Amino acid sequence: MTSSTPTLTSFQSKPKEQLLKEINELRKVRNAVILAHNYQIPEIQDVADFVGDSLGLSQQAATTKADTIVFCGVHFMAETAAILSPSKRVLIPDLDAGCSLAASIDIEQLREWKREHPNAIVVSYVNTTAEIKAESDYCCTSGNALKIVQSIPADQEILFLPDQFLGSWVQKMTGRKNMHIWMGECHVHSAVQPQEIDQKIKEHPEAELLIHPECGCLTPYLDRVARAGTGDQLKVASTEGMIQRATNSSAKKFVVATEIGILHRLKKENPEKEFLPINQEMSCMYMKMITLEKLHRSLVEDVFEVTVAEDIAQKARKSIERMISIY
Repeated sequence: MTSSTPTLTSFQSKPKEQLLKEINELRKVRNAVILAHNYQIPEIQDVADFVGDSLGLSQQAATTKADTIVFCGVHFMAETAAILSPSKRVLIPDLDAGCSLAASIDIEQLREWKREHPNAIVVSYVNTTAEIKAESDYCCTSGNALKIVQSIPADQEILFLPDQFLGSWVQKMTGRKNMHIWMGECHVHSAVQPQEIDQKIKEHPEAELLIHPECGCLTPYLDRVARAGTGDQLKVASTEGMIQRATNSSAKKFVVATEIGILHRLKKENPEKEFLPINQEMSCMYMKMITLEKLHRSLVEDVFEVTVAEDIAQKARKSIERMISIY
């Protein structure tokens, strides 16, 4: 690094107002679109052109005339954007922004699993690397995983990966017996316990419960509320599903069981309603890595580019396109 190259320390020394001013100038100069996942810090969500879930953002980016996509999320999301927008330059402001769920299976593990079940259809959650997507028949999101599995013939064996809790919920809802589930998990969602939900609902009996299907407590909790006949409050939803439900519901208070970053958008879009986290500790360290300083640096230095080899991208694109067709 030369002495004239800006350092992150130099960006950190600037006041927020100056950073925002320069980010807005730089995005025009670079013809860049800034995307922010629902779990990003409030400052990043507020400066972004689009805020949403990983697939929705990648689809949005593919339709813009921007030359550069700056993805404020985690690495697999930037990869998905690169796959869907091969002619655009995709940047992520922090290369270390990974995902514990995506890291729970690698390509050799998947290939070995496929060898054990040679006739199975592979359904991979979008929270996976490009290599995993390339070895899959279908991708899915938390919003359409149920539809994807239901679209596959009932007698067809399925390998579902990598989230065991999303897989268990889909299996429960479909009653599917020939579905094998990888034992991966999101370290944030897996920590939610049924007793936490019980306590929150006891404290706020008038609230609706919005719960992400990655939550480790979901399937046992569904069994409990079914036996008790108290399931009317519970709504299983993806992040975008939560946004839509909060907007359309007549409820004025919601208990939210997912990463706490979504609370900012929920409150911003529904200022007259109250949103309570199931647990204040539900914060993803990877999602919180991207700051205004790092976004600013990404635009100044044109870093860090995320690319996917064309042979992998071509195969991965097929599984993603199948997912989109059933969305």
